[in-house]
Amino acid sequence: MGYILVCDDERSICTMLQIAFQNQGHRVETVTGGEQACRKIDATLYDVVVTDVRMPHVNGMAVLQHSRRVSPETAVIVITAVDDTEVPIEALNAGAFYYIRKGPKLLEDVLTAAALALDRGRLRQQNAALKRDAAQHNSLDNLIGESEPMRALKQTIRTIATTNSTVIVSGESGTGKELVSRAIHTCSPRSNEPYVSVNCGAFPETLLESELFGYVKGAFTGATSNKRGLFELANGGTIFLDEISETTLGMQVKLLRVLQERCIRPVGGGQEMPVDVRVIAATNKNLRQMVQDGLFREDLYYRLSVIPVEVPPLRNRGDDVILLANHFLKKFAVQMSKDVVRLAPESLQVIKGYDWPGNVRVLENTIERAVAMSYEDELKVELPEQGGGQITPPAAGSAQGAVGVVLPPDGIDLERYIADVEKSLLQSALRRSNGIQTRAAELLHLSYRSFRHMMKKYDLS
Repeated sequence: MGYILVCDDERSICTMLQIAFQNQGHRVETVTGGEQACRKIDATLYDVVVTDVRMPHVNGMAVLQHSRRVSPETAVIVITAVDDTEVPIEALNAGAFYYIRKGPKLLEDVLTAAALALDRGRLRQQNAALKRDAAQHNSLDNLIGESEPMRALKQTIRTIATTNSTVIVSGESGTGKELVSRAIHTCSPRSNEPYVSVNCGAFPETLLESELFGYVKGAFTGATSNKRGLFELANGGTIFLDEISETTLGMQVKLLRVLQERCIRPVGGGQEMPVDVRVIAATNKNLRQMVQDGLFREDLYYRLSVIPVEVPPLRNRGDDVILLANHFLKKFAVQMSKDVVRLAPESLQVIKGYDWPGNVRVLENTIERAVAMSYEDELKVELPEQGGGQITPPAAGSAQGAVGVVLPPDGIDLERYIADVEKSLLQSALRRSNGIQTRAAELLHLSYRSFRHMMKKYDLS
């Protein structure tokens, strides 16, 4: 249902439309002047504004222009009793969604126009979500693996997908927690609604709040218009809160309230908005231990862990590692137009005999590197620590790695050496992630805040 503002200097019109909209289940507010309407639009995110044209002081055209400037996603329906052929042209050119002449069918026409506007708004939000996630959209079929732990995981997903309960997905870094989240959404009755993913560790608290809940014009410096938050964009669907352990205690209080009340309040807004969203959170840390250490709220922990799902590490998945390696081989061979068609027999043994710290993500990176360097039809794979050999300490300012270091006879400046290595790894992670800092932080198993701190330390901004 929508959130609608009605503005007309005739109270009878306001009352009639309010009753009709409320009977359809919409939330409605009414005002009798354009100045009041502009103040309401500044403070609240409306789906539809219905405004009369001829009003004293601030007329409906001014309300339309103000709404288009402050809240461009809001549909404005203009109504008038004046028979003037220039008014509808002016209104539509200014961005009005619909123009209606007051008459015997006013109520029917307004309700029809509002329904069309709400449908358009929902389609726009769904299309935005689909475009954002089309390249990464995953279903249960994308969880590659036939091992017993993976069969059990898939069955768990099928079982819990039909519920609306909050889910916490835990597991080591690189195990595919977001794939699990997407599979739960895809298998659920909400599959045709938006799926919205946010990395909680990628934002400071104030920015995360505005991203999740939206904000109204003037809420903070730079807030020149209203913006819908990710919870509202996910309405009817699923929101995935990745790295939930990285949120501050202050942010945890706000998330707890959303889970309890099923309402959000935009930053700087005066009205709460109900949302119907399934929440799936994920972490690679032990939240129970964080609760004991005072780093995570116990009440939020229990709200999130209604249904806990554990994603198994790759070392416990047996021959799944070969299935995954072949999957990545085909994927990157196509992307890079390589003629690689199979894994070399010796590589099969190498892959199966390795523990894969970093899990599926590291396996994928390893296969990608091997395909990129391959010029034969058989793929030969080197494990991550096999690619470098013995490394001597770098000279000052150099950017060599630190695996297999041999201490020279004259010794080294350890602090300088460690600094050079850290800077080199930061630069390598940024190159591999194409400059995407959240991805680079994941490659180094760092929180986003720690990664940003180190970037500033080495002046890599």
